Amino acid sequence: MSTSRSQEKLGESLNLVTTLLEKQRIIEALTHKQESKNKELIESLVHRQNLALLHKKIRDLHPADLTHIIEVLPPADRLVVWAELEPHHGAQVLLEASSSVRESLVAATERPRLVALLAQLDPDDLAYVSESIEPEVVAEVYRSLDAREQSVFRSTIAYPDDSVGHLMSPECVSVRDAWDLGAALEDLRRRAELPPHTETLFVVDARNVLRGALSLKDLLLRPPSAPVSAVMSTDVLSFTPRERASDAARAFERYDLIAAPVVDERGKLLGRLTVDVVMDFLRREAQSEALRRAGLSGEEDYFAPPWTSARNRWLWLSINLLTAFVASRVIGLFEGTIQEIVALATLMPIVASIGGNTGNQTVALLIRGLALDRITRANTRHLVQKELVVSLMNGAVWGTVVGLCAVALYGSVPLGLVMAAAILLNLVVAAMVGCAVPLVLHRLGRDPAQGASVLLTFTTDSMGFFIFLGLARAFLV
Repeated sequence: MSTSRSQEKLGESLNLVTTLLEKQRIIEALTHKQESKNKELIESLVHRQNLALLHKKIRDLHPADLTHIIEVLPPADRLVVWAELEPHHGAQVLLEASSSVRESLVAATERPRLVALLAQLDPDDLAYVSESIEPEVVAEVYRSLDAREQSVFRSTIAYPDDSVGHLMSPECVSVRDAWDLGAALEDLRRRAELPPHTETLFVVDARNVLRGALSLKDLLLRPPSAPVSAVMSTDVLSFTPRERASDAARAFERYDLIAAPVVDERGKLLGRLTVDVVMDFLRREAQSEALRRAGLSGEEDYFAPPWTSARNRWLWLSINLLTAFVASRVIGLFEGTIQEIVALATLMPIVASIGGNTGNQTVALLIRGLALDRITRANTRHLVQKELVVSLMNGAVWGTVVGLCAVALYGSVPLGLVMAAAILLNLVVAAMVGCAVPLVLHRLGRDPAQGASVLLTFTTDSMGFFIFLGLARAFLV
């Protein structure tokens, strides 16, 4: 199915679900207004009929599509659809949904049903969603697992959220290096099924130490008598559970991996990391970074209660308010200058605006470079110098353009020169701050995107006002 057709089908499903929900509300409202001794019975029949239609529609939807539909529905409609999901689908929705939506669904679910849903998840998936579930509920589900599943759950939950160990799956297919291809193929045939994304078999020795990888292509096309050790590839990229998931994600992107083995410090095979999990991780990271750059302190459900959403935005709003006061006091230092030359008041925002735009471009470039490990201690100096040269070039070009516009509007050549110089200097400041903020935060072990735009806006506004008004006081008054 093509991407466009998939999106079209998802849109049709969403429209149908919302139509059924709206139809149910209208019919129930009309039925409720009717005066009849059988009113309650009619309401019950209509309600069950609409729910049956809804259940029939959502039963065949892919869990990812169901998750999308649930996340875009208002809370009341969301819970109606959620209540109609079968346990398997409900478990997958909990796994796919954002943490904020997952928490709202969990809070609205009775404990027996929640336990039944969580029992449908694999141990590693249960560990992934456990942070959104009450410990007592997780403990009840944990007790229902067998010894092997409990071991997988404990090992997964022991690793940090941003580590390979937290994302890896114990489901992988391994063959012995002492076998021939015929024995390896026979072992595969005895299995009930293969895990998803299995295109490579991991080769281990008698101690379960990873020795190489055997592709399904070689397994099927090479002679059955050929030894596994002679056919396997020994150039295998593997990860350890403590490695950062972001590093593994970059390796998946660089080498176009489908799956990769995860080994312990002794080289023993523990599990594997698959491309679908890596893609989900990258999607969550991209969404979180976008929110952090906007000054939001955490992920937010689009239909969360207003009070919850308001609190989520307090931290950087308060910081922004403080920085705005500082910028206003910079302007206050030059009140006399502004009173003498009123044109300064109308030109000030231009200086601050173009500086902020330049700084945001630099910040975006630096954050992307840090995320992709393309910025190192060795090349940082060169990159900063390059950004300063770019800001000087842009400042000279656009400062001249704006300066000429100021001369044309106000008939003052000195004012145009001050405007051009202010833009040039503010673009240089913006480039320096745009480089410094992400680099300093990264060196301190903090997220480079966290509040970068707020700090940048404060600096470019304050310095833009100070430079422009300072030059005006020195040369125009």
